[in-house]
Amino acid sequence: MAHYAYLNENNIVVGVIVGRNEGEDGIDWEQYYGAKRTSYNTFAGKHLSGGTPFRKNYAGIGYSYDLARDAFIPPKPDGEYVLNEETCQWEIK
Repeated sequence: MAHYAYLNENNIVVGVIVGRNEGEDGIDWEQYYGAKRTSYNTFAGKHLSGGTPFRKNYAGIGYSYDLARDAFIPPKPDGEYVLNEETCQWEIK
């Protein structure tokens, strides 16, 4: 079971669905769904079960997708935070 994030024209996540695993049935499911795959078990660039991390973070509604980093980034919290380039998480300055 895989999850896919739908993006708006500004690359902001507007929905997440459960779908088929990539390569299952020989179909490119990202293309089929018109959405980016995201991993429920990925946080801060690490896979929580020891597997391969996928796009730095599980996508949530309101997250942005950064094409250059191929990463989902949570919304910036209020206050003085900087983006950790490795984890794509916000950290206090």
